[in-house]
Amino acid sequence: MAFGMSRNVMRPTDSPRADRVTYVELFFDLVFVFALTQLSAYLYENQTPMGVLEGVIMVCALWWAWVSTTWVTNWLDPAKLPVRGAVIALAFIALLMSVSITEAFGERAWTFAIAYVLLQVGRTIFIVWATARHDPSVSKDFARVLVWTGASASLWIIGAVLPLPWQLPLWVAALGLELLGTLLGFPVPGRGRVLIGAWDLSGPHIAERTALFVLITLGETLLVTGFTFAGKESSTETIAAMAAAFLTAAAAWWIYFDHGERIGSEAIEASDEPGRLARTAYTWIHLAIIGGIVLVSVGDKEALSHPHEAGLAPTVAVLGGPLLFLVGTVLFRRVLEERWPRTQLAGIAGFATLAAVAVVVSLDALLMSILATALLVAVAIGETVERVRRGRRAGG
Repeated sequence: MAFGMSRNVMRPTDSPRADRVTYVELFFDLVFVFALTQLSAYLYENQTPMGVLEGVIMVCALWWAWVSTTWVTNWLDPAKLPVRGAVIALAFIALLMSVSITEAFGERAWTFAIAYVLLQVGRTIFIVWATARHDPSVSKDFARVLVWTGASASLWIIGAVLPLPWQLPLWVAALGLELLGTLLGFPVPGRGRVLIGAWDLSGPHIAERTALFVLITLGETLLVTGFTFAGKESSTETIAAMAAAFLTAAAAWWIYFDHGERIGSEAIEASDEPGRLARTAYTWIHLAIIGGIVLVSVGDKEALSHPHEAGLAPTVAVLGGPLLFLVGTVLFRRVLEERWPRTQLAGIAGFATLAAVAVVVSLDALLMSILATALLVAVAIGETVERVRRGRRAGG
């Protein structure tokens, strides 16, 4: 019997379903709402250099697990029962990974590593099998991906077995191996490599899926703020911190969705190398955007819980998130529009200056949060004004 699924579960290319985000994909995303709240809680409780490194590993792992699944559902149709069942199974595995986050470098290292490996390896095996008869080129590409994923999986498992001094470098190496694979095209001796630039992708699907994840991450910041505020007595300080957190989330939404989000699908559809463009803009650069928003929630909680705290750790927590978010959106716009958004560059310079001042004069967390909010709102307003003026000049 020939290898591969007999039923064709590929996304149709000649119907409205080709680009549509399905409800089961949104169900899969719901698991990551919990994962992000766990991650922000871990970062808040571990504001040390070691905690930062561990947090970076976990946010990279979560993002890689999510975005890799998004790429797979760009080829496979979640409306088909086998794919729908696979996505639900992956959601359960992602839930196991999520509940292990706070002890991923402790008692639940095994659970986190095994869940991550099952998610990555299982999903890749499924697409190899599902496409073998119906699109052999995709199946062969993901067979190459599977080789690299398997090598990375061994490092995750070995790292979970060994003590922390070995776990950290092994997990960093595992993530690095997966990143190196995407850079090199997952080369396998005697089998060639993946020509990612030649992949025929649905630009609207990739763009909408990623935008929805950005929205979920922003929702996580409001969730963390709401729960933290609910556990505090109302005061001028807590109300000010909550208002600043809401305005920061609104400004971040405005910066991302007012213009930048809309150009992604058009740029991919118009590109001669849609796969390469999508990989750069949505797999790599969006990691900075998501990481920045997660750190924003940590800063919001810091301003609510310790409004008068000052020093390097509160500065990184409160100002690092908006700064990283802006760096990500600037690079995103640069890749898609081939220009540098001046207002956002000015915002990055403003946050860098504010961070330097905060360390020198020991600004407290609440004041930094208010100033950061004002700066991010100014960037949102400035960019909108610039866009409107540019549109008028083009129209005139």
